[in-house]
Amino acid sequence: MTAQVAITGIGAVSPNGAGRELFWRNCLDGVSGVRQITRFDTDGFLVRIAGEVNDLDVNAWVEPKDRPHVPRAVPLARAAVSEALADAGLEPEKMTRDELRGIGVSCGSGGAAQEFSEEQYRLFYQGLIKQCSVYVIPSSTPGTMASEISMHYGFRGYSHLISNGCTSSTDAIGYAYRSIKHGVMDTMIAGGTDAPIAPLIVRGFQLMRIMTQRWNSEPHRGSRPFSKDRDGFVLSEGAWFFVLENAEKARARGAKIYGYIEGYGATCEAFHRVRLEESGEEPARAMLLALEEAGLETGQIDYLQYHGTSTELNDRIESKAVQIAFGAHAEKLPGSSVKSIIGHPQGACGAAGMAAVLLSMRDGKVHPTINLEQAAPECPLDYVPNQARKLNIEHAVANCIAFGSKNSAIVLGRA
Repeated sequence: MTAQVAITGIGAVSPNGAGRELFWRNCLDGVSGVRQITRFDTDGFLVRIAGEVNDLDVNAWVEPKDRPHVPRAVPLARAAVSEALADAGLEPEKMTRDELRGIGVSCGSGGAAQEFSEEQYRLFYQGLIKQCSVYVIPSSTPGTMASEISMHYGFRGYSHLISNGCTSSTDAIGYAYRSIKHGVMDTMIAGGTDAPIAPLIVRGFQLMRIMTQRWNSEPHRGSRPFSKDRDGFVLSEGAWFFVLENAEKARARGAKIYGYIEGYGATCEAFHRVRLEESGEEPARAMLLALEEAGLETGQIDYLQYHGTSTELNDRIESKAVQIAFGAHAEKLPGSSVKSIIGHPQGACGAAGMAAVLLSMRDGKVHPTINLEQAAPECPLDYVPNQARKLNIEHAVANCIAFGSKNSAIVLGRA
């Protein structure tokens, strides 16, 4: 017998607002979090914009003495997890050891500690070895990201990190969902965190020619999913986390429920390190696998949260995949891309999209895909352009596509 999996808490630390409700209000209003990069000097860079989180005091979430020893993604994650826990009415500091043993962490991150490691190398090669962290090895190890969450709150269940590129947080949430569904855990803290805004990372993406270089003087217009004049994604950072619970136990303790995870699907095209295979078949199959687990037909889906990166390749092939998966229903299926508003937070993006879906279900309104003045001919679907829209959602799909030919999708149902 399997358990129903409920979402009882949401936490968000986003470029367009730190805190769940500010993130969501700005999403509905189409307020972009993309700005000029302030983290480092961009003189000589072709790309000078990103989605930075500027309204969070990171020292409030990491002791100042520890700040040089942990990646930036850690305080972002802790802030989002704390908000999700408070939202769910859970107080780890008041729990017994046995209760803490029943709470696991499933964290998704694409870059994990990459920004931290880059800084350690900079110090080393500039001859500033004494400024390098004594924890350079453990803090550079991706799996330590989940440990930093578990140690902060005392959680003694699973403490796992999934790093699958852009599908990392979707896969981490799917892993947590399956753990609860099959009775291995009753409560999981699941979501994603990434903080990849660092000089070498930006230069690396520049070399790949997949970030926009045209909007340095108008940052808010830079992320343009499905637009005819799109020319690449905007790098960003952030953290979005959820409390997932066995639904029966959540109801028994009187928890409010945002919705349910009803299905999860993942595939691999086994095609290329960064390119998508032209057919769109495997992203389509990931969505269909999630629908199959949910026991739903394509016509029962009311809304789709697109991966929608703003690259020519992704938007074109994702649109094709949606047409393959949903058939005639694709033409009347509204969907939007939160990346148009916050940029692309790499491995945390799936969690950002899932937060947007759940809050849409709660409020009966979906956020727009901004900067969509004219859709590309190869992107012929309803992307909810530029204005929020009232929409009653019973079931929705949150889609994700990643480097390495990976595809993931989650089906969500309203409480």
